[in-house]
Amino acid sequence: MAWVYLLVAGLLEVTWAIGLKYAEGFTRPRASVFTVVMMIASFYTLSLAVRTIPIGTGYAIWTGIGAVGTAVLGVFLFKEPATVARVVCIGVIVAGIVGLKVTGRG
Repeated sequence: MAWVYLLVAGLLEVTWAIGLKYAEGFTRPRASVFTVVMMIASFYTLSLAVRTIPIGTGYAIWTGIGAVGTAVLGVFLFKEPATVARVVCIGVIVAGIVGLKVTGRG
């Protein structure tokens, strides 16, 4: 169950990171409240995951999911460039996430 919590925490991190863009520096109240709620939910589910999963593994995977998800959505939602270098770097992050999952306990 800890790995499910970690996946959910990572997806919530993507949600709040994208929410930051829509909150426009916390100048848009609805988007700002949504972003803060998603932050709290993400931290909470991460805290549930790291009860069992080692903190180094859990935190790295959480931030990896957030980084990859946010970068990919940035391409689709905000027309950020999808250069070969960026795609390769995202692939390296994914490889790291898989490696940590395979070698992690819990």
